[in-house]
Amino acid sequence: MATWGMAFDLRRCIGCNACAVACKQENTLPYGVFFTKTLTETVGTYPNVSKVYIPTICNHCEDPPCERVCPTGATYVRPDGIVMVEAKDCIGCGTCVVACPYDTRTVLHKHHVQDGLFGGGYKTPFEQQGMDRFVEGTTVKCTFCHERVDGGLQPACVATCPTEARVFGDLDDPDSVLNRLIRERKGRQPLPEKNTNPRVFYIE
Repeated sequence: MATWGMAFDLRRCIGCNACAVACKQENTLPYGVFFTKTLTETVGTYPNVSKVYIPTICNHCEDPPCERVCPTGATYVRPDGIVMVEAKDCIGCGTCVVACPYDTRTVLHKHHVQDGLFGGGYKTPFEQQGMDRFVEGTTVKCTFCHERVDGGLQPACVATCPTEARVFGDLDDPDSVLNRLIRERKGRQPLPEKNTNPRVFYIE
């Protein structure tokens, strides 16, 4: 079985946020909830100014602190390395949110599950078909689009990226495009000092 991971090629990311839009649509995410974001920083001094884009996502850690602190076992790691949350077991205590060093989890509140994008409780048919799976008081996060991956597809953010700045693949396959990229360009894991061994890498 594969162990899935992802790399962000920072040379290719243009900060277009197509990944965030694709993720919102694929997962029918409520207003204000994001599974992936691109942080932007302006560097330099006028007139030599440029922008740096840093994509962020759940890092699907090998040793996830969110799993260790979950009192009900709602957070678990699949055999392929994808970190999941079982809504029926989640009690919304928020312990995992606090434990995550990457700030990539969200607790769903009443307005997330009841209000549509246009407010007033109205939901479009598209929203309705997807948002019914969200449960008030539970925690949600990126799942690497596990349903797509199980079907042999790439996560929506990867498939949509216009510059191929996101690379998804099998970390157990030394010849995968992902592993070659990590080796050749010395991919780095975020916050390695946290000892979580993320399965997401940044390539400069």
